[in-house]
Amino acid sequence: MRRFEDVRIRGASGGGAMMQLTVNAAGLARSRFAVSPLQQVTGTLMPWGLSPRGDFGPWLAQARRSLRRAGLPLLSTLALEGAGYLPDFLSPYPTCPAPTIEDELELVAATDPERVMRELEFARRGRPAYGLQGIEPSETLRRAMSRGGRHVARQAATELRRYWQLAFAPQWKTAKSLLDAEVDRRASTIVRYGAGDLFNSIHSGITWNDDTLRIESRFTGCLQAPLVVLIPSLVAQFPAVAVDPLGPIGDWPPLMVYPVSPQSSGGHTTPPELARLVGSTRAGLLTALDRPATTAELATRYFLSPATVSYHLGILRRSGLVSPTRDGRYVLYRRTAQGARLVTDEQNPR
Repeated sequence: MRRFEDVRIRGASGGGAMMQLTVNAAGLARSRFAVSPLQQVTGTLMPWGLSPRGDFGPWLAQARRSLRRAGLPLLSTLALEGAGYLPDFLSPYPTCPAPTIEDELELVAATDPERVMRELEFARRGRPAYGLQGIEPSETLRRAMSRGGRHVARQAATELRRYWQLAFAPQWKTAKSLLDAEVDRRASTIVRYGAGDLFNSIHSGITWNDDTLRIESRFTGCLQAPLVVLIPSLVAQFPAVAVDPLGPIGDWPPLMVYPVSPQSSGGHTTPPELARLVGSTRAGLLTALDRPATTAELATRYFLSPATVSYHLGILRRSGLVSPTRDGRYVLYRRTAQGARLVTDEQNPR
């Protein structure tokens, strides 16, 4: 099975570059969505995993930090901190609309050993044509490669499973409900306005007209695409196009990963300055309290345990930024005037 390369976005969008996919009406009609758990996992291994989007709160901020603490040497080596290349065998092409994590991990473990080694060589050398820097192989990676591609694939699957269990599994039910709701909303767009309006409604950096799908990117390229598979992401910060790094487009169409917007998900954008000031977890909770909420509501929204939310709300309360009030059987937390000013000031810096 072919794996696909993320050819976008190892930095901020800009510079006027554009990826163009030619997709005719028939291809547009065949295009589909997929909700991929492993795409969410490997998304945190990209550079944006170091400073994840604030609109989905503390969960993603904690995920990347768990890599080294959990003793995952191969993933820790491959995780990107700059404009490098993340091997594509770590995130298999989704063969159905809603693969399970076990489905995808089996594909990782069964990757063709030759492909594994070639992609690792790409990671080592970088992709100069795409402006992607190489990595210096760690001793861990060199040892794994010396045992061959099959061993690397199996070790990667084992570490991805562990990473999933630690950082994603407890939150996946809620996360998947957000992603499924996103797909349902986009399906409604198709029914009401047609498939052409679908792409124009997904993200400001994506447009479709005259049989051409245009995606703002730091790269420039033109590809013929028989269809496009769209993958909503809670992790991605920009739209991304993924194509096979080892050959031309053939049986497997391009993937387009795009960020689920805060507006569609019900999330809130956390100002980065606020996160630096009070910490990402407390910043996310404080930003979310634009209306009163219970500990349980915040825990569900931010994929945290109620005990963790209570701990951080306690710190915010003692700092005079939130206050609790009882409403029948429930305790509602709301921002104080001081907390509201802090959020407003950081969202609108002078």
